[in-house]
Amino acid sequence: MRRSFPVLAVKSFAKVNLYLRILGRRKDNFHNLDTLFARIDLHDTIRIRHREDGLIKIYCANPDVPEDGTNLCSRAAEALRKKCRIGSGLDIKIDKRIPVGAGLGGGSSNAASVLLALNKYWHLRLSRKELSRIGSRIGSDVPFFIYETRFALGGAKGDRITPLDYLKHTKLWFVLVYPGIKVSTPFVYKKFDSFLLKCGKKSLPCGNISRLTRNKRDVKILLYNDLESITSSLYPLVKRVKGVFCSMGLEKAMMSGSGPTVFAICDGRAHAKDLSNKLRSKHKSWQVFLSSSV
Repeated sequence: MRRSFPVLAVKSFAKVNLYLRILGRRKDNFHNLDTLFARIDLHDTIRIRHREDGLIKIYCANPDVPEDGTNLCSRAAEALRKKCRIGSGLDIKIDKRIPVGAGLGGGSSNAASVLLALNKYWHLRLSRKELSRIGSRIGSDVPFFIYETRFALGGAKGDRITPLDYLKHTKLWFVLVYPGIKVSTPFVYKKFDSFLLKCGKKSLPCGNISRLTRNKRDVKILLYNDLESITSSLYPLVKRVKGVFCSMGLEKAMMSGSGPTVFAICDGRAHAKDLSNKLRSKHKSWQVFLSSSV
């Protein structure tokens, strides 16, 4: 009798960097970071189904998402198969809501979701630490999503994760604007290195992440991103989005990751909903998201 394999569906959440400081370039050409991640409820959906022929197939309606072996979901599944000596094939369908190349960690989150899902699907019982080791070879942001925590510090190249359990009940409301342009993360980091070389600095001035508390006001004070000035100079539309937020009374809007998405922390859901509605009505070419930490 042929065995029946159910479809496993999981949510794959996005992130924003509330704080991002570049500490220096590493010998492996990555950079050492000091960052504060916040997981938000904007999410993709990943559906996984067993296939008998041993192949890994990726399906996604978004043309910007590769459906071959370069897809991070495919790489994650292949890495886990190799480690655990599993021959089963998979169909992996990605329903995309997180914009691609937006600084929100969508691809890394998808890879982490596949690792977490397959750990259960294949009854592997690997620890988060073991899954994070696999994930860090796929993408620097993958380990953060492995820990499924609301807030966490990221060290090393962003893959050394310290969950902030004392903030697990802190809920922040965000409005995010993705202006629809693609930003190359390696290119932004390259320009950042060139800028520091010219001015003779190791990093830009910034706040102190150790001040972080449960107080939402303290979180707003800490908003900082070393890469923002670089991306804004390369892509002026990022600066324009920040200007629009500022004109609406949100001076502490900030870019996430290497951009181009800009976000602002709002004073509750009602404030975030009102702001997102106004932005959608006035800037129809931008993607506007209402979201909260999750």
